[in-house]
Amino acid sequence: MSATASSAISVATKPLKSLSLSTRSPLPSAASVAFPTPRRRLVLVACTTGDGSKPTILVAEKLGEAGVKLLEDFANVDCSYNLTPEELNTKISLCDALIVRSGTKVGREVFESSRGRLKVVGRAGVGIDNVDLSAATEFGCLVVNAPTANTIAAAEHGIALLAGMARNVAQADASVKAGEWKRNKYVGVSLVGKTLAVMGFGKVGTEVARRAKGLGMRVIAHDPYAPADRAHAIGVDLVSFDEALATADFISLHMPLTPATSKILNDETFAKMKKGVRIVNVARGGVIDEDALVRALDAGIVAQAALDVFTKEPPAKDSPLVQHERVTVTPHLGASTMEAQEGVAIEIAEAVVGALNGELAATAVNAPMVSAEVLTELKPYVILAEKLGRLAVQLVAGGSGVKNVKVSYTSARATDDLDTRLLRAMITKGIIEPISDVYVNLVNADFTAKQRGLRISEERVLLDGSPENPLETITVQLGNVESKFASSLSESGEVKVEGRVKDGVPHLTKVGSFEVDVTLEGSIILCRQVDQPGMIGTVGSILGESNVNVNFMSVGRIAPRKQAIMAIGVDDQPSKETLKKIGEIPAVEEFVFLKV
Repeated sequence: MSATASSAISVATKPLKSLSLSTRSPLPSAASVAFPTPRRRLVLVACTTGDGSKPTILVAEKLGEAGVKLLEDFANVDCSYNLTPEELNTKISLCDALIVRSGTKVGREVFESSRGRLKVVGRAGVGIDNVDLSAATEFGCLVVNAPTANTIAAAEHGIALLAGMARNVAQADASVKAGEWKRNKYVGVSLVGKTLAVMGFGKVGTEVARRAKGLGMRVIAHDPYAPADRAHAIGVDLVSFDEALATADFISLHMPLTPATSKILNDETFAKMKKGVRIVNVARGGVIDEDALVRALDAGIVAQAALDVFTKEPPAKDSPLVQHERVTVTPHLGASTMEAQEGVAIEIAEAVVGALNGELAATAVNAPMVSAEVLTELKPYVILAEKLGRLAVQLVAGGSGVKNVKVSYTSARATDDLDTRLLRAMITKGIIEPISDVYVNLVNADFTAKQRGLRISEERVLLDGSPENPLETITVQLGNVESKFASSLSESGEVKVEGRVKDGVPHLTKVGSFEVDVTLEGSIILCRQVDQPGMIGTVGSILGESNVNVNFMSVGRIAPRKQAIMAIGVDDQPSKETLKKIGEIPAVEEFVFLKV
């Protein structure tokens, strides 16, 4: 028994171009058969320079030595700091990757100036508000960050500001150094028993909460995306935004800067807070309306504030907020420990090098977000998905244009446990790249499909059995097309290929209605033939005489002595003359050569 669920993406523009890779028996003269040169293919955004040289990585802000060394082992590294926007736009057309921290704005002009060469932007840190993700995605550029290496450092700095603010450490220090001794002026408040509201319960917020609990504080948190069980596991109650504001003695901000969070603390929200509240911000300056905070300080609503980040960095020297006597400030030091700096440098370098190598990126921020564990499990299926897309489109006859794609996944796992976004993206990549001059990767696959009028529908078939493997089969069907290999058509008239992963290796298991079994490596020759003795030997001999190595061969047939399809995996591309000889075998009714 099985159940199905489906979803679809659809847009429309011009149809895709087609590419002829085969003929039917009898084969035309050798001069009339053209085979495209192989294109290098990697799983994601693999970088090629065209001449085999190393890629070039521009490091636009200071990066730890360990990270730079890792980059230099792989690429040509240009460490150019403090570039003007004009200088960055000029340099970027010569670069395959760009690494920045928070001080460099990577806007649409950067991607336009790269003229398609820029494949990866690495943000050495967590926030990515200085990178135009929409433009990056449109231009097919993967954006990766380093979300874990500075987590502890940022949390520790938040706690340091929390405790330092409560005990007036910075103000008392300045007073003593000025020759004063005003013990009564700098009486502080205790943390024990006070309520801390953690606004944003991600990695840093969670670590701040753990440490605050250790200081004897009651911790509540607001985050619309945080799982309640994770909060409860460390003794934190998730509450509404307004409840957090109304009940907190201390507020610690750990949210990203987005349109929804920009100036989320403003005159209206300050008015909802308990009088005498104290605020810590080690997240993003833009989440606080700084003018409103000054007004709240002057009105006594906010007793103190400790800020590591500002809307504009560095802030103006005469900023009323910075100069306010009840405000403690630091110059964006959240990640500034020796350990964190080195960790961030290594983490972002590994992410950028991995992305340029075509590896799945668990830290991608403008691609389908999938955990590292899921990425590892899905990796062979991702490869299978792209290869099935490539095979399917090569079976389309010239002039028929691909518009409709149906993808079916069979699995014993529940629909909620199977994330197919990666697989859909790679099928799209496989379909579009062989018949287009557009470079497609995981980032821009959906965008490119929509631009070309490619309509993709997905169907998930739930199987009985053990969900040990994420998938049993993937089937790709192209509708409303003509096929250059008639046997690839399903009963409903669509070009159909199906595959599965066996022992970690992608296999082609069905073409049209014919069962086959051939590894998806190298290239494949598909022959429809009369099922008779000696066919495998005859074809094998022709390939052997031409020094073409056969790595796999499989025959699927309707019935004995009827029609059969022979799938032959070859390591090398046969010459036109060799293919002509195969086509001239009397029992061969049609065949096609496919690049995997």
